[in-house]
Amino acid sequence: MAGRIITVAQQKGGSGKTTLAVNLAVSLHRRGHSVALIDTDPQGSMGRWFMERVQARGEDEAMDFSTSSAWGASYESEKLKKRFDFVIIDTPPKIDSDLRPALRAADLVLVPVATSHVDIWATEGVLDLARREKAEVLVVLNRTRAHTRLGVEVAERAAELGADVAGTHIANRVTYAETLGQGEGVADRGGTGPAVTEFDALTDEIIARL
Repeated sequence: MAGRIITVAQQKGGSGKTTLAVNLAVSLHRRGHSVALIDTDPQGSMGRWFMERVQARGEDEAMDFSTSSAWGASYESEKLKKRFDFVIIDTPPKIDSDLRPALRAADLVLVPVATSHVDIWATEGVLDLARREKAEVLVVLNRTRAHTRLGVEVAERAAELGADVAGTHIANRVTYAETLGQGEGVADRGGTGPAVTEFDALTDEIIARL
């Protein structure tokens, strides 16, 4: 059975795309799945994370990394899904025709949205382009703060735009930044802390959709 392709896209910078992508990769890997990562963002944050991971943990046949041009994402992901259970594509923070191949190839597009009105405004372009490419989309509320009205408003607006919103919200936690800088995901540290619990729940939601 061919692997599944997940594209992470959002036109606004600072939305947490790479954090979402690598933590999902680690969560899937810890469940015994093989995962290939593709970075189409010239900033290269995912590549830096992967280099830190290899230096700390060594090579791992069940987790691979490659870079690609935006237009090459479709070809690269189709090739990798023959060898890996999941292929996760990290995209640049922009919305234009270059994003289309990564959306078209995806079995699921994850759109992280931080809890601000600016972020939800920026999401409209991504959702429109994904709709034109007939891509299935799941909005993930990211960097949320508990008991705030703003988070509810953002979720309501995303639903109004016709997007499904993940039931699991990713909170604003220092551990995400700490682990990212060390080539880790929160699940690498084991235990049952709140960050691990919420990413386990989000991974369950994503797998259920695939």
